[in-house]
Amino acid sequence: MRVLLRTFSELCITVGTLIVLFVAYVLFWTGVKADNAMDSQIDTLQDRWAQGSVPSGTDDKPTESTPKKPGPYEDGKPFAVMYIPRLGFTWNKPVLQGTGTETLKKGLGHYGDTAQLGQKGNFAVAGHRRTYGDPFKDFPKLRPDDAVVLTDGTTWFTYRIDNKPYKTLPGDVGVIDAVPRKSGYDGPGRYLTLTTCEPEWGHSHRLIVWAHLDGTQPVEAGKPEALRR
Repeated sequence: MRVLLRTFSELCITVGTLIVLFVAYVLFWTGVKADNAMDSQIDTLQDRWAQGSVPSGTDDKPTESTPKKPGPYEDGKPFAVMYIPRLGFTWNKPVLQGTGTETLKKGLGHYGDTAQLGQKGNFAVAGHRRTYGDPFKDFPKLRPDDAVVLTDGTTWFTYRIDNKPYKTLPGDVGVIDAVPRKSGYDGPGRYLTLTTCEPEWGHSHRLIVWAHLDGTQPVEAGKPEALRR
């Protein structure tokens, strides 16, 4: 009997140790790997931009009313960097094309069937709430008039959030329509949608915020006001 109890106790300790190690892996190691991956994606973009390699499009200079139209994005590759001051002035994440599992381990993912950055329609982006760097851990803190700033190496795009995070079901795909359902927008525009999981450690629901394009400026003009401290 004592042998059985000792064996059972040792088994419980072993299982408990494995659970602790798994939690540590989820909480820490995936975060370290994701942070390194995101930093690498941003470095790749900055190197590309420094060499003058930027998305192709019109030859016109981007302006407040007519931002430069980018060329096609390459699946799984970064094409922009996003900044959200509300989440911290050191918060910046790469945006990659696609929302597959491997892509979202490296940064935020652009829904491929939505508009391109700064263009008419709805530029929709997904990100993990927890694990893989926790990019949208503080998503519930977002508020109306918060700035979401992106750059593609040639232009700064400043969007302004129009709603508190909206909770919905994963099947509610209308939230990324060209004129997103339940957003309050009543016609075509240049919109941004951000999506993440809810609750914090689950995925039964989604949190959504919508924003409109507030302004653009060439990178040569310096950082936009929203990023100046």
